[in-house]
Amino acid sequence: MDTARFRVPAGVTDWLVAVAVAALLVGTGLTGPAPDPGAGPVGYALLAVGGLALVARRRAPLVVLAVTGVCAVGYQAAGFDVLSVAYLVAVYCAVRAGHHVVTVIASVSLILVLHLSALAFLDEPASEALAQARGTLEAAWLIAAFAAGEALRQAERRAQEAERSREETARRRADEERLHIARELHDSLTHQISIIKIQAEVAVHMARRRGEQVPETLLAIQEAGREATRELRATLEALRDDDTAPPRGLDDLAELVERACRGGLDTKLTVEGQRGDIPAAVGRTAYRIVQEALTNIVRHAGATTVTVRVDHRPDALTVRVDDDGKATADQPPQPGLGLIGMRERVTALGGSLRAEPKAARGFTVQAELPVERA
Repeated sequence: MDTARFRVPAGVTDWLVAVAVAALLVGTGLTGPAPDPGAGPVGYALLAVGGLALVARRRAPLVVLAVTGVCAVGYQAAGFDVLSVAYLVAVYCAVRAGHHVVTVIASVSLILVLHLSALAFLDEPASEALAQARGTLEAAWLIAAFAAGEALRQAERRAQEAERSREETARRRADEERLHIARELHDSLTHQISIIKIQAEVAVHMARRRGEQVPETLLAIQEAGREATRELRATLEALRDDDTAPPRGLDDLAELVERACRGGLDTKLTVEGQRGDIPAAVGRTAYRIVQEALTNIVRHAGATTVTVRVDHRPDALTVRVDDDGKATADQPPQPGLGLIGMRERVTALGGSLRAEPKAARGFTVQAELPVERA
């Protein structure tokens, strides 16, 4: 059976406890010695209010502690010889919430006030002995309530620490699994890319040995293989939290554009504005956006000319990549993982990304990266 369906909500439980304590206090007052007729209605009202105040013990434990303490003084001064059950519950809740000092001060003050009120309002010869006995009993109950609240608080704290420990263990295992996947991916891709790079280098070597002109596309394949190997190695080092490998950034955009030119794509880089102190995360994201945009252009756009613009502003860095490919407003390209990755990188820095076909022909990718927020 699913017990979660029959779990009582916390608000209902608070009301049930408050009504039960109020009924216990009023019932004890009715069955005890008859109070002064003039103070009887006020005393019964204080008994009920002291119990019903417990409904807010979770939300405002210190307020409930004060209300129940005042009610206890009031109905005992009215002649009701009733144990302050509501105040004991309030002490338990306040200690459970961590308010130790305030609870001790309030409890000691309450015992003194009750002791003095017993001496003032009781006329029997044994009033002093009765007041002392009552103070001792109430102090014992207060110590018990204090100890119960502290014990439960410690138990809840240990449970929270155990939960945190389980979460940290799960996170560590996830990181280890991610690193394992990265290693496997690195080994597999590096093997395949190394084969491509070696074949390209052999072809370049043979062409030069025969005195033939080496095609630019073959040189671009050779350089792309080397760059892909470096990127994979840098990615694996980043996943290992290794800071020895310098991250790619704005200073590497010229090299990126030059490789695109060697691959047969007429690419131009334009930098505007005064460059200030750019955070590493912003520079790295700008590099990745341009890299992914150029990769998509080579693979899908069928373009011949590309313009890369970098605009430095005091509060933001704008990166824009335009091409003259086959994309049109009527036939926009389907968004792939590359565009999704761009958007995630930009959103993580609190920026905005616009990727859409141009009015005439071609495609535009524009990212605005806030500098100060990053």
